[in-house]
Amino acid sequence: MTKKPIVFSLVRDQSVFMTAIMALLTFLAVLAFGIVLAIGTGVVRWNAQWDLTATIQVMNPKNIDSVKQIIDKNSDKMESVTEITTEQMHDLLRPWLSGGGDALENYLPKMYELQFNSTDDLESVKQQIGTSARFLTHAQALKSSTSAGWKMILISSFVLLLTLGAIGLCISYIARNTALLHRRELEILNQIGATDAYVARQMQIIIAKICIVAGGAGFVVAAPVLMLILGAAHSARVGLMAMLGISGWGWFALFLLPIAIIIFAIWITRRTTISILKND
Repeated sequence: MTKKPIVFSLVRDQSVFMTAIMALLTFLAVLAFGIVLAIGTGVVRWNAQWDLTATIQVMNPKNIDSVKQIIDKNSDKMESVTEITTEQMHDLLRPWLSGGGDALENYLPKMYELQFNSTDDLESVKQQIGTSARFLTHAQALKSSTSAGWKMILISSFVLLLTLGAIGLCISYIARNTALLHRRELEILNQIGATDAYVARQMQIIIAKICIVAGGAGFVVAAPVLMLILGAAHSARVGLMAMLGISGWGWFALFLLPIAIIIFAIWITRRTTISILKND
């Protein structure tokens, strides 16, 4: 079987330049997508950690007994009940209190930290507490951190979309530039009866080779960078940053992204080439 060479190709300098540009864009796309996955995983883990936790603050001493009865009655709905002692509250407030902090003892609320079995159990106890005490879910208290996480996801997603758009424009430019450089070959192919689909396939082969090399290089460089970012985030040990991570399915999705970019580039090349040939 004889090997069928492609009709035309890019010169070496062009090929190297286009490969470098596509590798850079693929690197940015994988990096942005990885950050989206990492922050998304962190937000989900962060919410799951606090969604079932709440604090009860009894401001009126007259309501302490009734609140305690409600807690005892619903003990089967809770994994744990922790009473925050006056000494613990003094330790928490010591940085903000002067030497006369003991005078505030009568004004400190009675506090309980509760870990529930489910959100239904949490809502049930919350309704029973009513206005007898302040019922604060930890998810509400940490809403600002979650909101910041979603904003970071939106920004990273926007960067990913811009990068994919740049890839589309770059591929379109490569196809148009190649068609202009090889206009004479295209005219000869047209004269000997070559179909538009055949010419477009020649262009697709060129673009596919560039994108395969660029996609592999972009992913190989982006993966260690993402690992460094996750390592730096985990060094925080606490907070939303420490929750960042990419699951096995996440890495698989990251691996598929360069493949999707290659398929997208081949499709763009075909559409662009067919459009050029029809206009001619």
